[in-house]
Amino acid sequence: MNSGPRNEQYDVIIIGAGLSGLAAGIRLAHFDRHVCILERHSRIGGLNSFFRRGPHLLDTGLHAMTNFASPGEKRAPLNRLLRQLRLPYDFLELRPQRYSTIRFPDVELKFTNEFEVFEAAVAEAFPKRHAEFRRLVDAILRFDAYSLFPERLSTRAVCAAHVGDPRLIDMILCPIMFYGNADEHDMDFALFCVLFRSVFLEGLSRPAGGMRPVLEQLAARFRECGGELITGCGVRSLEVRDGRIAAAALDSGARIETETVLSCAGYVETLALCAPAPPEARTWPRGRLSLVELIVGLDRPASELGFTPSTLFWSDNSALHYACPSGPVDRGGGVVCAAENFAGSHASPDTTPTVRLSSLANPEYWLGLAPEAYREAKGETLEEQMTVLERFVPGLRAHTVFTDLMTPRTIHRFTGHVNGALYGSPRKIRDGSTPVEGLFVCGTDQGFLGIVGSLLSGVSMANYRILQRA
Repeated sequence: MNSGPRNEQYDVIIIGAGLSGLAAGIRLAHFDRHVCILERHSRIGGLNSFFRRGPHLLDTGLHAMTNFASPGEKRAPLNRLLRQLRLPYDFLELRPQRYSTIRFPDVELKFTNEFEVFEAAVAEAFPKRHAEFRRLVDAILRFDAYSLFPERLSTRAVCAAHVGDPRLIDMILCPIMFYGNADEHDMDFALFCVLFRSVFLEGLSRPAGGMRPVLEQLAARFRECGGELITGCGVRSLEVRDGRIAAAALDSGARIETETVLSCAGYVETLALCAPAPPEARTWPRGRLSLVELIVGLDRPASELGFTPSTLFWSDNSALHYACPSGPVDRGGGVVCAAENFAGSHASPDTTPTVRLSSLANPEYWLGLAPEAYREAKGETLEEQMTVLERFVPGLRAHTVFTDLMTPRTIHRFTGHVNGALYGSPRKIRDGSTPVEGLFVCGTDQGFLGIVGSLLSGVSMANYRILQRA
């Protein structure tokens, strides 16, 4: 932990050392901006970080990275991003998925990083809808999904105009919604297009060493470029003078001047820091979608217990129910991921084979519990989630080494997101603007989601909002 900023004035202050903040910092430092990243917690990465459970090193928030590409695919978003950050492809040590599955009652769709596998699965399970599916894919490819000012359309309406089977639409939506949708039931078509390309047309992978080496190399790159990264140092408030940013007051009591702040904290959360706060800080829609996530350490890979997909997306209902549950947890659907079921993955001496179960959760329930009631609810939910997970990983309990449970309360604690909303507000700010001059957002509420999306968000906002306007 650092004692505090070395200077009293910076060209740019970045709030939060998540992936988008680190990427923005690197990009700005490349162009000689005097940049300081301020992170309230002692560890970088935000929700995409890591922690230890006794001797076991675990990732938080990482099932898999989307946007897989080989190093020879020069135009792929991942490789263009790495060029902007001046980082080598090999630093990620990506391990592609073997295969993943979408499982609904009486039907499964298998997909890999070869789109033809998914298309063949759709054709076999829905033979009368194959041509319709192809028309939908063509519409996705034509849409300018990465525009900072995309046309806002309902994904369900667009899909229904192309595909006549609601169940096929729900099966396509299932992994996409779980990978980054802050809306209930429906989603913005631009985000759908980004995530469809990221998940199905490009594919899934995992960094071989998890998030720790990725974050450490990003932080090292930022510091090599002259940036200043300070952990254990949060922003208490942002001073607004005549409608523009003037300074940041820190938790320590220190005050640092700047004319530009780029925040990864979320749109509502960032506006609430402003003194005075704009009206939007009270009226902007809050996110309600959060997760309970169970991580189970095993004495052997999950594949040896019969669970062979890299990732499983499932629903016990024929119609996808993607919404905040009325009870503590939605046990009728979710995501199961096994870290060792990615090609070339294996347990190192510093890691343990793991399998994780992610389910939608009610943040009002979890955030409203008194401390003792919260501990009891966590214990009960852990046992219930173990029972759900054992449906997919037979004999799980007999081979369990440790368990860990994350709730919306955990997400709120480590991200500061209102309601512990994993994907932030349902209304995104694609151009990163706020009502305060010199104050911009990147990350979750800018709208490029996932690990690669977060990095892209930081680079895009650094380019568009700061470097291009110099």
